[in-house]
Parts: sequence; C-alpha cells; structure tokens
Amino acid sequence: MKFLGIIPARYSSTRLEGKPLKMIEGHTMIEWVYKRAKKSNLDILIVATDDERIYNEVINFGGQAIMTSKNHTNGTSRIAEVCEKMTDFDTIINIQGDEPLIEYEMINSLIETFKENKDLKMATLKYKLMDKEEVKNPNNVKVVCDKNDYAIYFSRSVIPYPRKNENISYFKHIGIYGYKRDFVIEYSKMSATPLEETESLEQLRVLENGYKIKVLETTHSSIGVDTQENLEQVITFIKENNIHSAILAVNSE
Repeated sequence: MKFLGIIPARYSSTRLEGKPLKMIEGHTMIEWVYKRAKKSNLDILIVATDDERIYNEVINFGGQAIMTSKNHTNGTSRIAEVCEKMTDFDTIINIQGDEPLIEYEMINSLIETFKENKDLKMATLKYKLMDKEEVKNPNNVKVVCDKNDYAIYFSRSVIPYPRKNENISYFKHIGIYGYKRDFVIEYSKMSATPLEETESLEQLRVLENGYKIKVLETTHSSIGVDTQENLEQVITFIKENNIHSAILAVNSE
C-alpha cells in the first residue's frame, strides 16, 4: 500500500488573499505545512496548485509541486485531478494548505488506520473541545459519531444539543482526510447536496450519499488560518512555544 500526500493550495481567498505565501517567522505558510507534513510516513508529498507563484515557492524550498486546472471549485476536485494522473498510489492523504501547525502524528494515524482496515474508503480526525466558547464558535466544525467511530453528522452548530446532559463531550473536526484513490475520484464527481450547501461543509456530501467516514480522535489541536487574526494567532503560538526554528531541520524531497 502506497500513500500519497497532497496539499491543495490556491492563491485566491475571500478572507485572506495569497494565504499560502503569507510569511510566518521567515518562511511561507506553504513551507511550514509542507515541511511539517514531510516528517510523516507518507511515500510522496506534493503541493497541487493553480498558481505559478505558489508552484515556484515550493520548488525553491526543495519541495514537489504540480500545476492543476484553475477551474476547480474546491480542494477535493483539485486532488482528484492529481489522482487521475498519479495512478501508482491507492491511498491519498489530503492535507490542508492553511494548517501550518499540523503534526506529523496526525497524518501517521490516518496512514495506520488504512493499513489496518483495507475496506475503508474515507477517514478524518477529531479533537476534544474543552472551552464552551470554542464549542459555540461556528468556525469550529463539530462532529458526532456512532459507537464504532463513524461520523453521524458534521455541523457548525452545537451538536449534540445539551438539553439534559450538560457534561457531554464535544469534538472539533480537524480538516485532514484520508481516502482510497478511487473513492476520492468518485466523490469529486458527486453533485453538491442540500446539507452540504446549507452548512457549507463538503464532507456532508459523503454522508448524504450513504458512505461512511471513519473519525479518529487526536490529542493534537491545530489553528487553521482563514483570517489575518488566525495568522497572528499562529505566529504568537510559534513564538510562545519556541518552535519557529523546527522547520529548518526537516529534509525536503
């Protein structure tokens, strides 16, 4: 079983233009994501982009990149284009290009679950939320699972609603995915679904079409960068935890 890591990255963003090239302690965000993910057990890691500036940045810091169509509306379809071209891999790990604090153990946990479950089509991660304000924040997507750790639903709302049990645990969905190669191609061709469009959560398309998503719990949190405020939070975290030099120790492809 061979594992291909793909980081979809586009320049245009409604809330933070040029996000992958924003600087974090002397390095671009895409370099942080790439080099931290590179420490995992992936066989190959590649950035998929439609922008020559991002492509050139990845090549310049020693990474691998591929140019894709400018017509993709989401990261999944961009990944599917790469999967159509790179047929030697049967399992794909989708790593978000705006997660500069990603831990390689998060990637490895997905790799291991696919090794253990040959029939698995799709998997992702969750993290236990401790702060009530974080639970209420619609930018923190919540997930509820069945007793076998398969997703029942993802929502920006507070789920489950604590009508009788206020001690219930809440879990934040971490936006890193693993798929079988054939499934991500199939998934990318599915039409958008009502719940997906209502919540603006693409993974709901999978559930609405009757497929299962395995959800693994991780002890690693992450700060996704959607806004300038998020970017500043990441920079503060790196400074406070003295991890700004760690990226330099990672070998590139």
